[in-house]
Amino acid sequence: MSVVDEQNRANIRRGPPPLPAWAPCPAGDGHERLDHSAGDSNESIATARGWFAWPRRIVRAGASALEWTIGGAALLVGLAIVGAIPIVQFASLGYMLEASGRIARTGSFTAGFVGYRQAARVGGLVLGAWLALLPLTFVASLWRSAELIDPQGQVARRWGAAVLVVAALSGLHLVAACFRGGRLRHFLLPSLNLRRLGRRLRRGDVYRTARDSVWNFVVGLRLPYLFWLGVRGFLGSLIWLGVPVILLAIGREVALVGWIGAFVLMFIVCHLPLLQVRLASENRWRAIFEWRSVRRMFARAPLAYWIAIAATLLSAIPLYLLKIEMVPRQAQWLPSLVFVTFMLPARWITGWAYSRGLRREQPRWRVTRIVARLGLVPIAAFYVLLVFFSQYTSWQGQGSLLEQHAFLLPVPFLSR
Repeated sequence: MSVVDEQNRANIRRGPPPLPAWAPCPAGDGHERLDHSAGDSNESIATARGWFAWPRRIVRAGASALEWTIGGAALLVGLAIVGAIPIVQFASLGYMLEASGRIARTGSFTAGFVGYRQAARVGGLVLGAWLALLPLTFVASLWRSAELIDPQGQVARRWGAAVLVVAALSGLHLVAACFRGGRLRHFLLPSLNLRRLGRRLRRGDVYRTARDSVWNFVVGLRLPYLFWLGVRGFLGSLIWLGVPVILLAIGREVALVGWIGAFVLMFIVCHLPLLQVRLASENRWRAIFEWRSVRRMFARAPLAYWIAIAATLLSAIPLYLLKIEMVPRQAQWLPSLVFVTFMLPARWITGWAYSRGLRREQPRWRVTRIVARLGLVPIAAFYVLLVFFSQYTSWQGQGSLLEQHAFLLPVPFLSR
């Protein structure tokens, strides 16, 4: 046996050599370069997605801003129209009280935008319907022009037929858009609305869906509750204001009685805005007469209460200028719009002040309370002075003393 055979047998008995120990790849290895390239690709994909997401965010932000704008405009116009209708006016006052009451309960200004979504839906429906009817208006104007030039001509007859066709298509488009939801964007996609309406017609649930949607929308407005809240707020405020207003009216003949009424009214106007918020937040009739509780809460947030009362009284002062001349019945809602625009933010601020006094437990510094109370004196005195002289400038005379739109109905047209 040769020497080579003996060496081979010895290697077989010892077995295979051990595997080398694992070591990390050195810097610059191909695997490390591969990992870096994968990370770079992921980062580039994320960056690309981020860049593509910006236009979508901008569109969503623009749509949200447009919805808030339409909702605010529709809400103000709706409150103005409701406020100009006798008896129905109480629902407008109830809405303002409910807005301030919700802010008082939650401490958030956004809670005061009651019914904003519903108002945006109605406003979008009106605006979308107006846009959808523009083609019909344009074609109808061409038809009238052709009728003026040649009443019996062929061109006029063709335009008349075009008016009928466009009217039918516009009506179908309006029905489909309203059935889909009535939002502004639904009036911009007629083909999609028609397909959706066709599927509903094949299912046979068009009437049930439309009925339930309209019913849920109307019930969500809570009109009976707002009306009853407005009635209670009106009666409670009238009880507070009745005696000093009568004394002011007597003050035209007896100066001393007028001075007494002025001082009593100054005391009341410094408490009544917060008492109304207390009624709305607790939904109790007796809450509007608990003035001692309001005074204790004033000590906890004196500056906030000063801001609220000042905003309420100062916002009502410019509105007395609209009472100098009689407003035509057909245009009553236009001054109502001015009244609601001024008074609704004041209600929001009052609810915010009440929430601050409600959540604090300890009174503020004595100096702060004294300064806040003294700061209310000139504002309340100026307001009472304006109320007294309004009987000489208003077209209703002494009856205008009862038109305390800062506390009663938001529009001073109840007596008409």
